[in-house]
Amino acid sequence: MTNRMILRFLSLADNVGLARVAVAQMAGQIGFSLSDVEEIKVAVSEAVSNAIIHGYQGREDGWVEVACSVAGDELVVTVEDWGVGIADIAKAREPAYSTDPERMGLGFVFMESLMHAVVVESAPGRGTRVEMRRRARVGALSRDVQ
Repeated sequence: MTNRMILRFLSLADNVGLARVAVAQMAGQIGFSLSDVEEIKVAVSEAVSNAIIHGYQGREDGWVEVACSVAGDELVVTVEDWGVGIADIAKAREPAYSTDPERMGLGFVFMESLMHAVVVESAPGRGTRVEMRRRARVGALSRDVQ
């Protein structure tokens, strides 16, 4: 079975839950356990929150897009914003690093620990795209930066 969903919403904190529910529904189509779905929801929350908080720096008029596909036993979730972008992706992925001193800086750490692959693409002034993959069956862990 193959299915795909694209959801676009304004950069409002209230929309994090919307993204979680939509992706959880897609994940449920390919046999993830309830525990797996909860972990996927956390990863989605972190990616969407990063887009809203860091990408748009509190602006509520930016767009965030969540695309999700299921094919076979794999879920692919992409979260994209067109905000400020990330100047140093490797630094942003370091534990406890944050551009906001009020934040713990663990978003990417959570995403990487809960998904089988995380790819981050970003350019200052152009936005950020985070692609996360998880298979319903346990496999090798892969982390890529582009």
